[in-house]
Amino acid sequence: MNLSQLTTKIALVSIVIIACSALPLNTAIALEKSPTSLKSNFLLTQNTTNSISTEQIKQVAKNQNATLVQYSLLNEDAQESELAIWVIKPTGEITMRRVDLKAWQQKEKTSLAELITKARNQIGVRSNYNKGIITVSGESKEKPSPKSWKQLHQVLIQPIADLLPKQPEQRVIFIPQNQLFLVPFAALQDNNGKYLIEKHTISTAPSIQELDLLYQRKIKRQGEQSFVPRNIKGDELLIVGNPTAPKISLTKGDSCKPPSLAGAEKEAKNIAQIFKTQALTGDAATETAIVEKMPQARIIHLAAMTYPDDCKTNNSPGVVALASSSQDDGWLRTEEIEKLNLKADLVVLSGCDTALGKITGDGVIGLSRSFLAAGTDSVIGSLWSVPSGVYSITDDGIPC
Repeated sequence: MNLSQLTTKIALVSIVIIACSALPLNTAIALEKSPTSLKSNFLLTQNTTNSISTEQIKQVAKNQNATLVQYSLLNEDAQESELAIWVIKPTGEITMRRVDLKAWQQKEKTSLAELITKARNQIGVRSNYNKGIITVSGESKEKPSPKSWKQLHQVLIQPIADLLPKQPEQRVIFIPQNQLFLVPFAALQDNNGKYLIEKHTISTAPSIQELDLLYQRKIKRQGEQSFVPRNIKGDELLIVGNPTAPKISLTKGDSCKPPSLAGAEKEAKNIAQIFKTQALTGDAATETAIVEKMPQARIIHLAAMTYPDDCKTNNSPGVVALASSSQDDGWLRTEEIEKLNLKADLVVLSGCDTALGKITGDGVIGLSRSFLAAGTDSVIGSLWSVPSGVYSITDDGIPC
């Protein structure tokens, strides 16, 4: 399997300032800090206006039973100068490693932001980041190359590799900052060509505080019956594929006319067959029917077109195109999703750029975030354009 094939499949994955000298990447850069010295640093306040104590951070890692990795980009004269990487283990151990981005940039003749853009362009990504806004443009014509992904691994993972868990089933939760939200951590390669997803079970989160909120919300649901995917009931699974295009325009005079996606319909029916249920497709996949079923569903899979709210700009998706009925316009918007009372363990947004949005201090605000706000525990979205029908069902019946 080549780079573009693997990264297309595994990219669907859905949260510091201290007084010490920064060291180059190729130097020993380990630095441990005691809890008392952490109280005034950026780790406690980054990505949110609500502060969180060191003990709370340790408790979040313990509750998640995962190693948390938080990145902080430090700038000097509007240029990237240092990268601070915090690693919080479930045991409560906190370690910080720093990378001298100035020295690295002189060596590699590129900036971290430029490298991220180059790596994404090489696999045909059509979205770019600028000052918090992600815009979608034409597809890149750069040739795929593993070099950029290895360079990103060198900067983002190599400095902390010895701190990460050794067993593949042990969880690692990455909490990026700014353009690092565009990095598909699962696709990063070490010097031996091994992908990070082969070594760890990976997810990302907007912030440590968001992880805590998700955990506390789940605690309140403890009275509910545990969810077992293999024993799923019919109303606990909502699968949607290739809805008929809405009859009403998204905005006046817009050009958003969703095409028929035969691959998305096949995808939905194949997954439904695994669980011995029926997928909602075509005219049956109306906004009203789907919204009515969402609150009972434990897994939601939406294989449908998505568009920006105004349909005219190159902004990231904010609307899901569904079939319309006499009770709706067929356009499921982020503000409508946020008002739903969901209990889904997983939502899969099988469309283009569905994990993108506006990057803020509280993470990425967009389509995927709206499902988390509505009550969903986990969301799988795409970091770039995914061709219809790119997924298949393997012999053992697992969607891939």
